[in-house]
Amino acid sequence: MWSPRTECPGDEFNPPRRRADVSGLFSRRNWLQRSGLGLGSLGLASLFAQSAESSPASLDNRASHFTGRAKRVIHFFLNGGPSHVDTFDHKPLLKEYAEKSLGPNLTTERKTGAAFPSPFAYRRYGESGIEVSEIFAKTASHVDDMAIIRSMHAQVPNHEPSLMLMNCGDSVQPRPSVGAWVLYGLGTENQNLPGFIAMCPNGYPIKDAENWQSGFLPGAYQGTFIDSQYRQLERLIENIRSSHASHDTQRRQLELLRQLNHEHQESRLDERLEARIQSFELAFRMQMEAADAFDIAQEPRHIQQMYGDGVHARQTLMARRLLERGVRYVQLWHGAGQPWDNHTQIESNHRKLAGEIDQPIAALMTDLKQRGLFDETLIVWGGEFGRTPTVELNAEGKAQLGRDHNHYGFTVWLAGGGIKGGTTYGATDELGFKAVQNPVSVHDLHATILHLLGLDHERLTYRYAGRDFRLTDVHGQVLAEILA
Repeated sequence: MWSPRTECPGDEFNPPRRRADVSGLFSRRNWLQRSGLGLGSLGLASLFAQSAESSPASLDNRASHFTGRAKRVIHFFLNGGPSHVDTFDHKPLLKEYAEKSLGPNLTTERKTGAAFPSPFAYRRYGESGIEVSEIFAKTASHVDDMAIIRSMHAQVPNHEPSLMLMNCGDSVQPRPSVGAWVLYGLGTENQNLPGFIAMCPNGYPIKDAENWQSGFLPGAYQGTFIDSQYRQLERLIENIRSSHASHDTQRRQLELLRQLNHEHQESRLDERLEARIQSFELAFRMQMEAADAFDIAQEPRHIQQMYGDGVHARQTLMARRLLERGVRYVQLWHGAGQPWDNHTQIESNHRKLAGEIDQPIAALMTDLKQRGLFDETLIVWGGEFGRTPTVELNAEGKAQLGRDHNHYGFTVWLAGGGIKGGTTYGATDELGFKAVQNPVSVHDLHATILHLLGLDHERLTYRYAGRDFRLTDVHGQVLAEILA
């Protein structure tokens, strides 16, 4: 009996694969393409209704290692690296050192100059009195429910490897994403919707798709991408409906396809075939439920107004509808078109970017509380790294009023299921350059997320290429101090 807690299927002894029979390849492929099931582009996201015992890639809801506090995750990912010293890590000493050199204490990727005080006002919020920047004032109204980690650190000051590290646990080699690991460990509560969804308005560069990939895990665990800039279901999800085959016709086609593929699989060891079949089946089932899940027009007017206007308000409200329908992991990307990578004019750029998500985040937290979902939903907020407390200079040595990348210290916060609210953990130095008190690695963050879901990060493994892999590799410590 397979379980994500014990031995996990993979190529445990790398048996030699038998040569594939390709005699019917071309006719089979043509038949698939002409069958009226142009729905496979949704992503490899779910399974036939099979049990975990019969398939290692089953997405049936499974028991966790122990009772978790959270059942689902929503991850606000701020692409480009938001500045911690301008959001949730107040450094008043920067005003004292304004326009003064801080010396060569830490190297930066680009040339930087004097200390650069935050252009934003901070004030204390809630009973905890935690200081938060004015650009996240609405989110800060929930600060007593948040645990703010101010001592995060990454490995390098470059976007692509740091994106992979934060989203997949490795900065060098592509690995399964956090959402894929969560889906692998717990399955999903709704077989008619993808268990892992990544929403990113205005599309995404091809290279960013690796941040919601399944890697060496079965393709069923890959995130399903949704381009949330659109309002129409057919634009949100490509090929969600067939224009030339009825529901009954598609069902009969799928049944025949299932029989043929089962016969085909019996003599082959190729998980890609199973993942493709699962994609077809999920696409068929989504036609019934996706239209309802993504239709925010069904929400009362006061709820829509609470979230506000704009694409990020819409995708956050859609995310809440997905979470309450049993989707396990939802990632909301922000800054795909205009990233938080503000090397210049950080005041205007950060104010604009924060203004797009501050109200939706606050509304989501209020909404989840009203619906009784907050205590079992884990909310994660952050980017791939932070930014320097010094001002970035152009080629002529003139200040650009922006900040360079800083992987030595930055902020991520969590709220909701199992989090001790109104707390801060760790600290950067007095100027905000480097994590100096209780440094937290990305592996520690991932271990904590899994723990809150009831998964032991050391036991959640998958055997691949002759070794057992896990999200946290050989690292990671659960941050017990931020747990309720």
